[in-house]
Amino acid sequence: HRQRNRKQAVDSSQRDTVLVLAAAILSGCCCDRFISSDSRELRMRRAFSTQARDTVRALIIGPPGGGKGTIAGRIVKEFHMATLGSGDMIRSQIQSKTNVGRQVEALVNAGQLVPDDIMVKLVLAELDNFKNKSLLLDGFPRTVGQAEVLDTSFPVNFVLNIDVPFETIVERLKDRWYHKPSGRIYNTLFNPPKVPGIDDITGEKLEIREDDQPHVVRARLQRYLQSTAPLIDYYKKKGVIHTFSGTETNKIYPHVQAFLRSQPGLQK
Repeated sequence: HRQRNRKQAVDSSQRDTVLVLAAAILSGCCCDRFISSDSRELRMRRAFSTQARDTVRALIIGPPGGGKGTIAGRIVKEFHMATLGSGDMIRSQIQSKTNVGRQVEALVNAGQLVPDDIMVKLVLAELDNFKNKSLLLDGFPRTVGQAEVLDTSFPVNFVLNIDVPFETIVERLKDRWYHKPSGRIYNTLFNPPKVPGIDDITGEKLEIREDDQPHVVRARLQRYLQSTAPLIDYYKKKGVIHTFSGTETNKIYPHVQAFLRSQPGLQK
C-alpha cells in the first residue's frame, strides 16, 4: 500500500513537470529551469532567425595593407551593403579622446591589436542598427574568441579572405598615404589621389602613417598571422570561408565580384 502511494506521488510529480514544460513551450517562455542550456547550434539558429529576408551578413578579412579596405569599399558601393569597420570606430574614439580612445591610441600607434573585450563592446553596441540591412563587417572579428561571441547573436553567411604575400605588403605600404581625419587610404601605385599628396574629398594634406614603416609592418603581419590563422581555421570548419589570392587588388577584385554576384540576397 505504501509502495503504491509513493508511485502515485511520483507519477503526479512527473505529470506536473510535463504540464509546466508544455505550458512554457506553448507560451514561448524560457525553460532554463528544466533544460540546463541551449546548444551552440541552437543559439546560432535563433540568431539567424532574426536576420531579415533578402539580406546578407558578410565578413572580410585580410592582412593589414593587403588591399582589404579598398576591396571592401568597392563591395559596399557596387552591392549596396552597409559596412561596419572596427578601424573607423577606433579612430573615432581616438579623435574624440574618449576613455576607450586613450586606452587604444598607444596600441594602435605601435601597430598592436586592440584587446578583445574593448573590440567586442564597440562592435556589438553597433550591430543592432544593422538587423534589416545587408552588412559587410571589416576588421571584426579578428580572433576566435571574438568570432564565437559574434556567432551567438550575429552569425555571418560567408567570409571573404583576402590573401596577399607579406613581402608584397611591406613593399606596397611604402607607397601608402592616408587622410588622418577620415581614415581614407591612397596608394600611389594602384589607388592614387587625383592630386599627389592631397585628399580627393577635402583637399587636405595626406600623411604617411608611422605604422607603415617596414619594421612596424612586419611586426603587425606577424601578429596578424598568429591571431588570424586560427580564425581562418574556425570559419573553414564552418564551411563559410572563401579565399581570394593575389598580389594586386585590381586583379583580386574581379574574382570577389563574381562570387558576390552569385549570392542570393545581394543587390546587383
